[in-house]
Amino acid sequence: MTAGETSRGLLELTRPVNVIAASVLTFIGAFVAGGITDQPVAVGAAVAATGLAVGAGNAINDYFDREIDRINQPDRPIPRGAVSPRGALLFSIVLFAVAVALALVLPLLALAIAGINLIALVAYTELFKGLPGLGNALVAYLVGSTFLFGAAAVENVAPAAVLFLLSAIATLTREIIKDVEDVEGDREEGLNTLPIAIGERPALYVATALLAVGAIASPLPYLLLEDFGLAYLVVVGPAVAIMGYATYESFADPTAGQEHLKYGMFLAALAFIVGRAATIVPSGL
Repeated sequence: MTAGETSRGLLELTRPVNVIAASVLTFIGAFVAGGITDQPVAVGAAVAATGLAVGAGNAINDYFDREIDRINQPDRPIPRGAVSPRGALLFSIVLFAVAVALALVLPLLALAIAGINLIALVAYTELFKGLPGLGNALVAYLVGSTFLFGAAAVENVAPAAVLFLLSAIATLTREIIKDVEDVEGDREEGLNTLPIAIGERPALYVATALLAVGAIASPLPYLLLEDFGLAYLVVVGPAVAIMGYATYESFADPTAGQEHLKYGMFLAALAFIVGRAATIVPSGL
């Protein structure tokens, strides 16, 4: 492999789309908490630490999953030979170290969240991924906690708490559908994911029920908090509709369903931004 191919492989290990998405969620958490202009250094450190930690977690996940990926995703960097397992592990350690260094400048609560999340990222594949539902729940917590981390960086967690819950529910739904998609390779590797433990269709029913709970709860930021304007509802409505269709689609095609569910989640994240902006931008502008 050439240096260029290895560099591309290392970048792929981080899953750049996931890195960007998690970083944006951290930014949204800080934005909702009202700390973007008051504490820009803390916000920047939190966003960068999130991106690096997620990239590190994805890299170490590929390291532990290299045998499964030979079946499920043979084009990933390690199975195709672009990056060696040792190289992926060392790369992950470097990213984790830089993320920790950045987190050290943040308030104590943000530092605590970062510490818990770093441990969870490392433990996920080795300890929790093969346990029915628990691995999914851990990933859901990690995604949702990015909102809390951003808010904690500017020392105002309360407005982000409901965002954490809604994001965790949507992520848990998608993770279950992804496990349905990956059931062949997971079974080959001896994992006991939720679709393997209870069956693929029952697992999809669980995912559907979870999304229904999230859909019912989606108006709560507008109803319970003064931090979100009516624009939030205008944008979150279509987001919920997309996620609902994607979950329905997953019964026939889990690969397409989980991909389309991601689009709805991105739109829901936009709803948080638009809804919060509506309360802080003067109406006369």
